[in-house]
Amino acid sequence: MTTELIITSILLGAGLAMDAFSVSLADGLGEKELSAGRVLTIAGTFAVFQFAMPVAGWLLVHTAAERFTAFQAFIPWIALVLLLYIGGKMLIEGIRENRSAAGAEEEAVAQTAEASSHDAHLSAGDLLVQGVATSIDALSVGFTIAAYSAGQAVVSSLIIGVVTLFICIAGLYLGRSIGTRLAGKASVLGGVILIAIGIEIWARGVFF
Repeated sequence: MTTELIITSILLGAGLAMDAFSVSLADGLGEKELSAGRVLTIAGTFAVFQFAMPVAGWLLVHTAAERFTAFQAFIPWIALVLLLYIGGKMLIEGIRENRSAAGAEEEAVAQTAEASSHDAHLSAGDLLVQGVATSIDALSVGFTIAAYSAGQAVVSSLIIGVVTLFICIAGLYLGRSIGTRLAGKASVLGGVILIAIGIEIWARGVFF
């Protein structure tokens, strides 16, 4: 396992986890009781999906690459396009969220105040939906790690999942204390990271 693999996986994890981080902020704001077990359950759900999606993507792409050797030459280009798309989408969403941050914060506080009179406990079904929704983009990461061996792909995905776990734990506690004001900024940061990784993978695959 190389240092480059570890660093790339950490950066991928940080970029991909920004959607989950934003949702964690809202979950932390809305949860009536935020015990350590509850934090691990919510953050762990996001982490599991962020681990599983790249592995699934790797299996799909790696199978195709083995059957069609010519396909391997297109992997850097596919990685570039996908990460530019995902990163660009996150950038745009983050900019929009920043523009409407004040109104969104007031609305979130109002919703939380209303929910506090009931049970604001996030249901298992809602949590699973959040996990899937925030990890769909991670499926595309299978294209970016298609050149890895099976073991390297699993390790890379595991690092992505662990990074997501810690970022979401932070998001839950931050959401509890400061609300959702960081959501837009997190999306912008995640977008920049993913775009940079896409360019780096493309350059390494085409020129080196």
